[in-house]
Amino acid sequence: MLPEGLDQQPISHIARHISLMGFNCVRLTWATYMFTRYSNLTVAQSFMNNGLHDAISRIEKKNPHLLGLTVVKAQWTVIKELGRHGVMLVLDNHVSEPMWCCGSNDGNGFWGDKYFQPEEWLEGLDIVAKIYKDLPMVIGVSLRNELRGPLQNQNVWYENVEKGAKTIHRANPNLLIIISGLNYDLDFTFLKQKPLNLHMRNKIVYEIHRYAFTKGQANWFLTQPLNKVCDTIKEEIMNVSGFLLRGANAAPLFFSEFGGDQTGMDPSSNRFMGCILSFLADLDLDWAVWALQGNYYTRQGVPGMEEPFGMFNYTWNSLTSPQYHAKLQLIQQKLQDPKSKKPMYHLLYHPQSGKCLTIAPNNVVYASDCIGASRWSHNGDGTPIRLTGTSLCLTASREGLPITISTNCNEQSTWKLASNYQLSN
Repeated sequence: MLPEGLDQQPISHIARHISLMGFNCVRLTWATYMFTRYSNLTVAQSFMNNGLHDAISRIEKKNPHLLGLTVVKAQWTVIKELGRHGVMLVLDNHVSEPMWCCGSNDGNGFWGDKYFQPEEWLEGLDIVAKIYKDLPMVIGVSLRNELRGPLQNQNVWYENVEKGAKTIHRANPNLLIIISGLNYDLDFTFLKQKPLNLHMRNKIVYEIHRYAFTKGQANWFLTQPLNKVCDTIKEEIMNVSGFLLRGANAAPLFFSEFGGDQTGMDPSSNRFMGCILSFLADLDLDWAVWALQGNYYTRQGVPGMEEPFGMFNYTWNSLTSPQYHAKLQLIQQKLQDPKSKKPMYHLLYHPQSGKCLTIAPNNVVYASDCIGASRWSHNGDGTPIRLTGTSLCLTASREGLPITISTNCNEQSTWKLASNYQLSN
């Protein structure tokens, strides 16, 4: 019930580095029972109850002021420090019973499960919304993470989502209300037939999750052409949740979890990342990458377990993979602005590396950091890709040779989309 890493580094150090990495928001998980049952428990007592005496000693060195605080006050202190560094917070109701998430039969998956009773859940939402009413950097509360399990039911979903949204809105009308679908935050198809009965203008956000292993698809990335896999997954996402971005009841879609093994040891994760980054860049969605933590105080009974998906390394003093972090820098920028009066342009993006196509002063074409990348125009299949503000076009002289730029915008300078993932000359 304490945010991870506070036995490894001072909270000010962690908050500063989150900001320096280019992140402007943290999706911070919380457990219902922390506020409804354990609110008077101190951090020291919580750690002693779990036999984490070594972690207590480390916290005493790095963040001694936290040990005597209640778990609720300690979380407030961490959130306050993040806000001081310009980092916003989305508070995610991850579970009811504080434990590792998520399994279909862990008792935390759907209303009516062992640890997930509707009235106590609503009580927790009310408490959290009120506690953070005076901290403007807390911008939203998600109703529940990854609804799942055998009790899933659409009618129950509608009833409780509407109650939860109204509870948060009454307690703190400044908050965004973030709503997850069914089947581990994948599926909103039922909203095509019956929208939610909520009238909260500019307050409702829907969230979705995706990983290489989602729905047992990890092997697809190893056995099928990447273009085909990527197109299939993007089409599926749009069918089951992306449709929410359009139509009479259009609403924001928050891609609140994706990620991969940052050690580089999982080929399916590596290929998935390029696919999902191109999807996020194309739609300019807001997103959160799983995860920040390099390790855990305890996870599934194992003290100090390492997190291979974590941005930080085990001791939280540097990045696990600067290359992985670099891939995120394009989608950390605003890529689309419907209010802009400037002409539209394209970036040529290589999501597997996170780099963009740039023209050097000597007209050499190279891949580089996407900040300051060259701007291009393209009028559709069979037309040239032109370097904005010049008479130059992207040209493939012949197969096997690097692309160049040329003033001869003929057949070798015409391009089409071979898939959602790559161009073809």
